[in-house]
Amino acid sequence: MHFKPLFLAAVISLSSSFPTVAYARQQSEVVAELYGAMPTGITVAPNGRIFINYPQWGDGSEFTVAELIDGKAVAYPSQEMNTFNAAIPTERFSSVQSVVADGENRLWVLDTGSPGFQSPIMGAAKLVAIDLTTDRVIKTIVFSSEVVLPTSYVNDLRLDLRKGAEGVAYITDSSLSGPGGIIVVDLASGQASRRLSGASSTMPDPSFVPVIEGEELKVRLPDQEPQPWLVASDGIAISADGETLYYCALSSRHLYSIPTAALLNSSLSDADLEGLVTDLGIKGPSDGLSEDTDGNIYAGDYEKNAILRLGRDGKWETVVEGPEVLWPDTLSMGTDGYLYFTANQLHRQAAFHQGVDLREQPYQVLRVKVDARPVYLK
Repeated sequence: MHFKPLFLAAVISLSSSFPTVAYARQQSEVVAELYGAMPTGITVAPNGRIFINYPQWGDGSEFTVAELIDGKAVAYPSQEMNTFNAAIPTERFSSVQSVVADGENRLWVLDTGSPGFQSPIMGAAKLVAIDLTTDRVIKTIVFSSEVVLPTSYVNDLRLDLRKGAEGVAYITDSSLSGPGGIIVVDLASGQASRRLSGASSTMPDPSFVPVIEGEELKVRLPDQEPQPWLVASDGIAISADGETLYYCALSSRHLYSIPTAALLNSSLSDADLEGLVTDLGIKGPSDGLSEDTDGNIYAGDYEKNAILRLGRDGKWETVVEGPEVLWPDTLSMGTDGYLYFTANQLHRQAAFHQGVDLREQPYQVLRVKVDARPVYLK
């Protein structure tokens, strides 16, 4: 399914949530059309290899991490690694929510350890690094129960390989029922800590009710009253100099930032950190965020079927908008000047529609030309 361009250039008035700006709206391009399970995450390695992931939410995918090869999803790094075994939870993937390639030719795989959103299986919630030259696992960091709580759902990450001996990872906890937060991981030692746990900036807005395709998004199960779907800190991005971390709850319209130096300062309490958080104001509600070397931050807007860009001037503009941008989930900048993203119709799942699955296959991997470069902090 390919889409005709909606507009090549336009001047629009965005909703009252954002400033009014002029922009050149781009056309999305289809990278792959995927049948079967619904993907969420995507990353583009420096050499152009594309990886995606399939969390085990009930679609029955045979693998949870895949490489796109000739438009097809192929289990990565092997089918064996993608076949979970509870007897060896640290050695196999269980349910991966995010994949991120770094500037050292490695793929970092964030395993929730939470198939079906169950409480994390100890040993299965982990961060795994794969050498893309050999396609072999070179590091596994298992999260402790003090960091990944019984309510945790680790979601997305950003890396700064210049901090400490081997770098740090910043990970969002997008809990559905407990505290959100930012998990900071020292990649050399594997030591991790929760930061901003339960802070207002990492928690969902309790009054937030998005409207998508003309319908309020709520959990609608058969014979039950509709309930709000409230998801904590989800999207994450990092500034081109590595000094600022950006994040947002999935169930919110606010974008927040905090100095990374503060997150790394163990002497600062969460109360101290809250005083250093900046509320950057209202945007469209987002699942994924991304960044570029020019200092721009990109955010999906799942209400408007759009991707937005926050410039260094503090103004939002729409990069792409159209019916094909159907729940833009994860965003990833490629070295080819394109922003890649998954459009996976997440809001059409059965849990939101009285048990009726309204998703229409294929799911799509799309890209849009933004003439920017990815941030690799190495």
